Amino acid sequence: MISTQADQKRIAQLTSTYSPANPPRLSLTFGDYLSLLWRIDRSAGNPDREAYYRQCAEALVRGLGFESRSLHRLVNTIPAGEVCASLHNAPYRGTNRLVDAQDRRAAISQLVDLRDHILTMAAYKEEWVLGWPGSRLSNVALRERLFAVFFTAFEGQFRHFSRLLFVIDIVLQELLLGDRTEREISLIRLIKEYGYPDPADPAVRARFG
Repeated sequence: MISTQADQKRIAQLTSTYSPANPPRLSLTFGDYLSLLWRIDRSAGNPDREAYYRQCAEALVRGLGFESRSLHRLVNTIPAGEVCASLHNAPYRGTNRLVDAQDRRAAISQLVDLRDHILTMAAYKEEWVLGWPGSRLSNVALRERLFAVFFTAFEGQFRHFSRLLFVIDIVLQELLLGDRTEREISLIRLIKEYGYPDPADPAVRARFG
């Protein structure tokens, strides 16, 4: 299936940094919450960024209306670096459906792992602080071939592979929240009503670094 422009904009947001310099352009959904949890994990060791992403996630939880769920309580007890890996414990934090908790635990673990692979591939370029892969190779033909693979073949295949995020997020919402209710909220509302850090605030930008 050919990806639509709307799909690609959504994927670009789900795989973005959510930083003050790159705030969400679309309404935020449960998928954005999962991506923010992934960003919390990547901010382990950087207290300012961890606090920023936790504030983003907390505002989104309240904006989407699942602050009373066991998932929210679980996330608040887990240190950065271990949040996504701990999501499979959510079925044991509730008081119902314990009969199939083990199966849901296994499914959550596999889906979170697949989601991690997709976001890791999308974020790979963030690590290219000294040039793209192979840029230091002296062999011109090999360097150009590597460039073509990373910037042509990889990009094209990733556009299709990343569409799995849509299915993963629907299933994870049902497994973690127990429903498929479509939840979304604008960034403006999150900032004004729920305390999402304002990307236009110089203090927010300074703290993020």
